[in-house]
Amino acid sequence: MQVTLITHSYWPEQSPPQRRWTAMIKEFSHAGWGVDVITPVAHYPFGRRQLPRWMSGRPFHLRNGQFTEKIMHVPYLRHGTSRIARLLDQCYSAALSVPAGMMVRKPDVVIVTAPGLPSLAAGYALAKLRRVPLVVEMRDAWPDLARDARVVQGNVKSVIEHVVDFVQHRADLVVTVTEGFGATLRARGVRNVATVTNGIHLEAIPVLDPPPLDRPVFEALYLGNHGESQRLDVAIRAAALVGESMHLHLVGHGTQRPALEKLARELSAPVTFHAPLTGDDMFARYASADTCLVSLRDDWKSFETTVPSKTYEVLAIGRHVTAVVRGEAARIISDADAGDIVASDPKALAALWSGLAADRGRLIRNSDSRQWVKTHADYDLLSVQYMEIIRDLVSEKSA
Repeated sequence: MQVTLITHSYWPEQSPPQRRWTAMIKEFSHAGWGVDVITPVAHYPFGRRQLPRWMSGRPFHLRNGQFTEKIMHVPYLRHGTSRIARLLDQCYSAALSVPAGMMVRKPDVVIVTAPGLPSLAAGYALAKLRRVPLVVEMRDAWPDLARDARVVQGNVKSVIEHVVDFVQHRADLVVTVTEGFGATLRARGVRNVATVTNGIHLEAIPVLDPPPLDRPVFEALYLGNHGESQRLDVAIRAAALVGESMHLHLVGHGTQRPALEKLARELSAPVTFHAPLTGDDMFARYASADTCLVSLRDDWKSFETTVPSKTYEVLAIGRHVTAVVRGEAARIISDADAGDIVASDPKALAALWSGLAADRGRLIRNSDSRQWVKTHADYDLLSVQYMEIIRDLVSEKSA
């Protein structure tokens, strides 16, 4: 099988689509599938080139990826943190992805993963030009998220909503990463919907020793995006309420990080901000934690069918999970018996952390959460599921 994948971020960047599709393509390659990846020159997340040119790619030059995939880079627009600037950049790269997609091998199927949302239009156009089936992968609950985030206001649908709705209804297959959003799309009349969740390569995740039962300072850890969706100000305010008997470590980057750093200073909160971590450094940070925070704001309805991608990594590590989530994500934490679910409220969160610090035996977890990942979210299994869905789709269209 030959696949053309359009994505707004891929290796050597570190991002949610990169992690998902690096894992998928590794398994696709083992199965003998060919993949051509159409993606911008590496510039995530700061809107400018961070890596040397030989690593970040050259526009319209095909190069080898980590496995057997080929990568075709397209140009990008330098931008800051504003939504408009990011949208213009994504539109520009998406438009150039169509001619780039005509420069690679003809595929059996085109897959486009969103966000970024402008890539959906590019995937639709390329699939039509190539006369092959289109698979649209929705990693977030769009267009619902657009209204929750007030990207779209009023009762009149925006251009973004129209484009997303148009492509979803005309795709040969829509893949969601949660069962809840898959059900939402089916209720809206999207004809062919499947769910392939996010996950991890379990074999790459070590089993950590439990945290010590005797420790003077309670250590909480968050790894991931520092954006509007996570409402990390709640965690900072909670840490300030607990005081010097705890320490909160926030690892990553995002549009809200400067404001979060300012808030922590104003509250004199026991918080340390860290740059993004990978590999052994990341696992060492996990090992130092008593609990790992998974957080999504609770005032956006779309997040009832959203599961933060880092959830599966935290479950596999086996640390206690502080889950400030609702809906499907909360059900997963509960099913995996991974920790405590708490409201997105500083006082409630502070009370939980104080209780855990006072009774550290609650931090000792069994292996249920790792076993849950092995059964439901190991990329070895998920990639096979994805390949079967694609194979069935191509066979059906060929017939």
